[in-house]
Amino acid sequence: MIKIEIKEGENIERALKRYKRKHRNVQIMQNLRESRYFTKPSVKRRREIQKAAYIQSLRDQEEV
Repeated sequence: MIKIEIKEGENIERALKRYKRKHRNVQIMQNLRESRYFTKPSVKRRREIQKAAYIQSLRDQEEV
């Protein structure tokens, strides 16, 4: 999770610019890690389904 602390008297556009820069850099690193090794499409799909099931279970627990 990216956190941006706004300094006192700082312009909101400047803080937003810092946030965008950090977000862009994080995405680049994630893509580099993913492309380091080849993963089969079936494995990617399986991971996405597992991730979705996990997130759904967390949401279900919040509702209870």
